[in-house]
Amino acid sequence: MISPVLTAATVGVNAFIVKAETFFSTQVPTKFIIVGLPDKAVSEASERVVAAIKNSSYHIPVRRITINLAPADVRKEGSGFDLPIALGVICETGQLKPDMLNDYVFVGELSLDGKIRPVRGVLPIALEVKRQGLKGLIVPEENAKEAAMIEGIDVHPLGSLVEVVDFLNNGGGLEPFRVDLKEVFSVDSKSIVDFADVKGQHEVKRALEVAAAGGHNIIMIGPPGSGKTMLAKRISTILPPMTFDEALETTKIHSVAGLLPSNTALVSIRPYRSPHHTISDVALVGGGPSAKPGEISFAHHGVLFLDELPEFKKNVLEVMRQPMEDGRVTISRSKISVDYPCNFMLASAMNPCPCGNFGNPNQDCTCAPQQIQRYISKISGPLLDRIDIHIQVQSVKYKELSSNVSGEPSNRIRERVVKAREAQIKRFENKKNIFSNADMQSKDIREYCKIDFTSEELMKMAITKLGLSARAYDRILKVSRTIADLAGDENINSSHISEAIQYRSLDRTMWMA
Repeated sequence: MISPVLTAATVGVNAFIVKAETFFSTQVPTKFIIVGLPDKAVSEASERVVAAIKNSSYHIPVRRITINLAPADVRKEGSGFDLPIALGVICETGQLKPDMLNDYVFVGELSLDGKIRPVRGVLPIALEVKRQGLKGLIVPEENAKEAAMIEGIDVHPLGSLVEVVDFLNNGGGLEPFRVDLKEVFSVDSKSIVDFADVKGQHEVKRALEVAAAGGHNIIMIGPPGSGKTMLAKRISTILPPMTFDEALETTKIHSVAGLLPSNTALVSIRPYRSPHHTISDVALVGGGPSAKPGEISFAHHGVLFLDELPEFKKNVLEVMRQPMEDGRVTISRSKISVDYPCNFMLASAMNPCPCGNFGNPNQDCTCAPQQIQRYISKISGPLLDRIDIHIQVQSVKYKELSSNVSGEPSNRIRERVVKAREAQIKRFENKKNIFSNADMQSKDIREYCKIDFTSEELMKMAITKLGLSARAYDRILKVSRTIADLAGDENINSSHISEAIQYRSLDRTMWMA
């Protein structure tokens, strides 16, 4: 007799159903063998399972035990197979009724005393259980809220192997675990930072509002201590609130990576990731032997902040270019190829020169022009092409720092951003893969960013007299379209163009020549 128990594994951010098949043989010597491409953690399950079964007062025969994890051609990772393997062994010995084994999927790591420990990737597993039309999911108690975010399946959080066996032998009988989706979503969506905390910097906050409204990438250039990091941390608070589908997709990534905090059901605040400039290309975009997600995927539907941008290794910055265009990153290894979503807003910051004082009225710059040019040129043209807004950040004056007047709160700025995004959604409703102004390609810019004669003359002056590069032309038009949306204007006028020109400082010949 073979006792199959349903479980699941994850590949990337998706899950697939696995059958744990148990077979007893009288062949000697006695062994516990797990086959079906298990990794080290799965192979070690035999020791945990045997101890958990014995310490839970169940009998385990002295025989050769073979566990097959089907399909056998896909690698299985993690410790979540402990529970289904133990149930298969107990069922094969007649101590467990098999009637309900085909209705539920079982995941969980076993401790040596039979307690069930939490595992990664429960949310994508719950989604797959629903897609397959199965009745429900048996999970560790710590993973209950995460699994219960998926409606339409029964989620039963159980704390030990004994509880699971009793549940199956008694024909169920327990009420499924439920959560109030609206309550969880609203509670988790409150942020602890706010733009009201920022003193002064009105021009920069305006630029960040424009960036958030149009989904534009932005770079801030200013001396150390001018507040670039403080401002960047608050960008996610003015982005449009996450939809439930966005929250699920983001939570899936954090779940499979093991970054979801204990008893957290949902990532409903837009992520903010700020890796150090010593990060490797694998850590940033993902990879490694198991093709794990990287920082750009952890920032999905949120903000990726790269402080001290020129200090990042050149190859690290260059590998971001394709994912920034596609909104997805494909990681290929000899045995696996995985897609991870990475639709993020890039916010970056840098000093204006190596010493940080170029253009600072209060400090003298000690850098030679060649040093400044070499420092700026560390950011390649192709990467700069993907950054629509450049904004100068000045040091905050003492009068503004000592003022008791609070700045405009994030929720008020967000209202304007949401209104502008709604106009863009309506504009691009018939366009595939365009959700904001930043997504427009050249042909879309020609269609949606038409300008009058006065604006055309202003653009001509910007390109010829101010020394802006040719790459700035399309960027200025896209940002102008966003500024017009924030103002509620149907057409782009010269005031919108004029403001957008202010956001192209790195394209001027004084920086790039």
